[in-house]
Amino acid sequence: MTGVIWVTGAAGFIGFHFARALLDQGRRVIGIDNLNPYYDVQLKRDRLQQLKNDPNFVFVHLDLADRAGVEQLFAQFPPEIVVHLAAQAGVRYSLDHPHTYVESNVVGFLHILEGCRHQRVKHLVFASSSSVYGLNTKMPFSVKDNVDHPISLYAATKKANELMAHTYSYLFNLPVTGLRFFTVYGPWGRPDMALFKFTRAILEGQPIDVYNHGQMERDFTYIDDVVQGMLGVLEQIPTPNPGLTDFHPGVSVAPYRLYNIGNHRPVKLLYFIEVLEQALGRTAIKNFLPLQPGDVPATYADIADLTAAVGFLPHTPIEEGIPKFVAWYRDYYRIS
Repeated sequence: MTGVIWVTGAAGFIGFHFARALLDQGRRVIGIDNLNPYYDVQLKRDRLQQLKNDPNFVFVHLDLADRAGVEQLFAQFPPEIVVHLAAQAGVRYSLDHPHTYVESNVVGFLHILEGCRHQRVKHLVFASSSSVYGLNTKMPFSVKDNVDHPISLYAATKKANELMAHTYSYLFNLPVTGLRFFTVYGPWGRPDMALFKFTRAILEGQPIDVYNHGQMERDFTYIDDVVQGMLGVLEQIPTPNPGLTDFHPGVSVAPYRLYNIGNHRPVKLLYFIEVLEQALGRTAIKNFLPLQPGDVPATYADIADLTAAVGFLPHTPIEEGIPKFVAWYRDYYRIS
């Protein structure tokens, strides 16, 4: 049995599901979240309520930008492993709230890195994002490719996280794994994501905004598949590669690895909406709009490295995943 595992962002969508999976394995979990009001805080509280009944779960309400608070928490609950999922999310929100992203995603992450360094944490796993690929056009997106052209501040902070993590891994021999998440969806999902927004609007008879006139593709990845991949990564602790000659962003001479975690099946947005319409039994009113600033027309994950490392094989198509989300949504909001 492992020691204490920290899950930052435990009230968030992925953090909640991952913490639940760890608890189901009998692990001891310290869940950390600042419960910020970027979206409905009640949804975050309701996720937490699903975790709080487990005696192996402790929740700490803390903003990771609070340096003294983070230092105190490392002293109080020294972790063996840290899974850092806390972040200010959202591409579009970053256009108007840039300081929030730096405070949470850069300053907060620095405090986590410092704590992991001084506590000699066994493994730090952190969330990056497919948004780092920015203006890249070669498909599928590969961790071997250069990602120096982000088009949102959110993406830039995630690229910064990758560079900061590599620096700490190299300087202090800290085992670190970064995961670039690709459009994760499923029950208890985020209200700012397309599936949640579309579902709410369609059920209310309101139009949905369809950007780039529907000419969009996303590598939609079901939450259960993501969690399985993360559980595999948790035990796959990176080691140094002193003889490495084939350098690329995904590997290093340091104990550092970087992986895409996606479905490897890009889906056209209009087909995604069609499957949702079938699950809801209703037709969407579509409001076609241009591509939004900071957005990209397509994402597609090359997952070969993660498959080779931990056997990651996502198996949930949207034809299965979307109805599961709809069933949760109807139950949570008591909609018949």
